[in-house]
Amino acid sequence: MTETAVVAGQIRDRLAGYERRFGTLFGEYFRTLATTLDAPAFSRFTPQCLDLVRDLSLRGGKRTRVAFLYEAARLVTTESVEGLDEAALSIELLQTHGLIHDDIIDDSPTRRGGLSTYYAYRQNFPEQPKTALGLAVLAGDLAFALCLQVLLESKAPASVRQAMVETQLKAASATFVGQITDIERDFSPIPDEEVLHSVAEYKSARYSALATMQLGLLAAGEQPARFDQDLHRYARLVGISEQMCNDYQDLFGDARSQPTGGDIREGRRNYAVRVLLMAATEVERAMVEAVLGDAACTAETIDDIRDIAVRRGVPQKLRTDVRHYAQLASAEAATWRPRWRDEAVTFFERLPMWSAERIM
Repeated sequence: MTETAVVAGQIRDRLAGYERRFGTLFGEYFRTLATTLDAPAFSRFTPQCLDLVRDLSLRGGKRTRVAFLYEAARLVTTESVEGLDEAALSIELLQTHGLIHDDIIDDSPTRRGGLSTYYAYRQNFPEQPKTALGLAVLAGDLAFALCLQVLLESKAPASVRQAMVETQLKAASATFVGQITDIERDFSPIPDEEVLHSVAEYKSARYSALATMQLGLLAAGEQPARFDQDLHRYARLVGISEQMCNDYQDLFGDARSQPTGGDIREGRRNYAVRVLLMAATEVERAMVEAVLGDAACTAETIDDIRDIAVRRGVPQKLRTDVRHYAQLASAEAATWRPRWRDEAVTFFERLPMWSAERIM
């Protein structure tokens, strides 16, 4: 077995370990919260809201954000540090908040293999759509409040708790701006690539990569502000590569394992759509434009669009771009080696390329 394969196996094992450990931690958090959340005794809606927040949260996937957090702490130390578990809870509660509100914005019926929170409320209140909408918004708001509360209640030193809360607030603010610009992006006929890069950074990378690394370093006693530019460059590159992967899979992924064509039906002018519109003939571009945003677009029409994209070399272009940005992220992480622990640096160095390989 090659050294690269060994390291890849170690990364997979560590990711799986973080997923298992955090699943237990998250489950216990919600069991405790069910008995401690301050709410009027008469309220039936509050426990139901918490149940929906918990259900969506526990349906999470590989917990890569959690892995970023723990590995960022391992850049500094392998010792157990206070506040790290609470930071992990905070990261995933912020993610839950974002998913709930995303599904309202996109009118999405499903999320993580089940009903979205919004559609669960619509199912519960079929004759009261405003009530369903309002409760879904409030469920997302509750998750956001909990993501800050859990940090304030950690056993980390007061200065670390304060810095963590500030980090999460900045990350949340960036994400909200990212959501706004994500909507704005779709009003451009063919958005500039730099616009897509900025949307990926603000909507995703700032909270899912940058903030998680900052929180891990803070818990480990490091001052991430000293390395802000380095961490920011890495997070942005990872965010771009990951978003490109997601956009690729939405159009070219295996429809047997996950639905494809959702971004076409929602009118998203993402990386894949941009490359397609740039490469298409005038007639082909008109055909794509005619179905962008058509929620009733058939699977056959999506197949036709995919065929055009394949003829115009869109999959190859996207795979090349994903690899390019993943390589840049890996090279950025490699520069950290003189400063931090080699094993953890290797994790951040190898992860972008290992992640990109899912579409290669």
